[in-house]
Amino acid sequence: MTDTNRPLRVAIVGAGPAGIYCADALMKSDTASERGVSIDLYERMPAPFGLIRYGVAPDHPRIKGIITALHKVLDKPQVRLLGNIDYGTDVSLDDLRKHYDAVVFSTGATDDRGMKIPGIDLERSYGAGEFVAWYDGHPDFSRTWPLDEEKVAVIGVGNVALDVARVLAKTGDELLPTEIPDNVYEGLKSNKAIEVHVFGRRGPAQAKFTPLELKELDHSPNIEVIVDPEDIEYDEGSAVARRSSKITDQVATIIENYAIREPKQGAIHKLFLHFFENPVEILGEDGKVVGMRTERTELDGTGNVRATGKIREWDVSAIYRAVGYLSDNLPGIPFDDQAGVIPNEAGRVFDDGSHLTGLYTTGWIKRGPVGLIGHTKGDANETVECILEDMKADSLNTPEAPGEDAIVALLEERGVPFTTWDGWYRLDEHERALGAAAGRERIKVVERDDMLAAAEPHKLQK
Repeated sequence: MTDTNRPLRVAIVGAGPAGIYCADALMKSDTASERGVSIDLYERMPAPFGLIRYGVAPDHPRIKGIITALHKVLDKPQVRLLGNIDYGTDVSLDDLRKHYDAVVFSTGATDDRGMKIPGIDLERSYGAGEFVAWYDGHPDFSRTWPLDEEKVAVIGVGNVALDVARVLAKTGDELLPTEIPDNVYEGLKSNKAIEVHVFGRRGPAQAKFTPLELKELDHSPNIEVIVDPEDIEYDEGSAVARRSSKITDQVATIIENYAIREPKQGAIHKLFLHFFENPVEILGEDGKVVGMRTERTELDGTGNVRATGKIREWDVSAIYRAVGYLSDNLPGIPFDDQAGVIPNEAGRVFDDGSHLTGLYTTGWIKRGPVGLIGHTKGDANETVECILEDMKADSLNTPEAPGEDAIVALLEERGVPFTTWDGWYRLDEHERALGAAAGRERIKVVERDDMLAAAEPHKLQK
């Protein structure tokens, strides 16, 4: 039986936007004011914010501003951050069941979705997620990146593809005022790309860009955005899509304007947006990318496309695929490998048709890596409703040691150097101080040990 004389204890694994929105929804519930809630946010990185810190291009200050709202949630006394903790290694599912009424998994998606075309595994063929992790200073990825090719291709028509293309087309000095780490600046300074080609197999009305990100391509004086007027084509399905969505209509209009305008003077880099070109093969020599082959497509009346049989070869020597992310399989949790999600119903984790007591999920690992960051709020609300329904039905987990100090004692006993919310403030201050010394707002710290030294210096091993 649930002990209602104490606060509801909830563990949220993943302290990105999805997890933090879940904590916020719990704190805004009637249960928070009636019974009370006590929430621990577990994060594998030493710092919180997930996708905002490690998946958003550094020249997106508006999106980075979401951190301000997330800060307000983590500042609440009902929430505790436990960072630098790897679920499955530092803590197990059994550990969490022992200490919490409910466990929510919100670990997002970081791996690149693959493409099944010949040559995709050649050298100089990259997953966009790896490149994003490099320029965002993710500690688990390489500190260097090869940027020796003058003509590069990006496959995909979503915002990640735009971010990758924009970073490749900008100069290092343009990105220096952002929070990029020093190693990223040094890498971008040596970038030789002068042509960036973005490919989509469908048309402007089917692109998954958002208007702001699409317009941002043109903000740099060094980038000329080029669209072939022949790619401006719509069928009845496309017309319906434009009429039914203001965003779709805006995106199509922006693309049209790129296609008809005069050449941009003084731009040293060209960024091409190609539509109706379906990549069918990556061409290689000596194991390295030397080109790409596409097949021209055409609209079929419904907004979908069909092949035309017309083949074209493109002179590019590096490929970035931005066709989606995949979530990681978590230890002890059922996983749908094909869909890349935890099997669930409205956020309740299911296995063989039954809800696993006390286990829930939210965010991209719940529904797949689609939608904008703000869309995870709806996921969180739905999942929290399930938790509260199960609480009222007395069908949550029954923890043996629900006290707030018990899990901390366990981590300390295991020698896990976990970070805290106070530690984030120390790391934040340290990164801002590094930036101030260089005349910048912030310089992001990359190495785990350096992050830990700034956040929790007393936990460093002697």
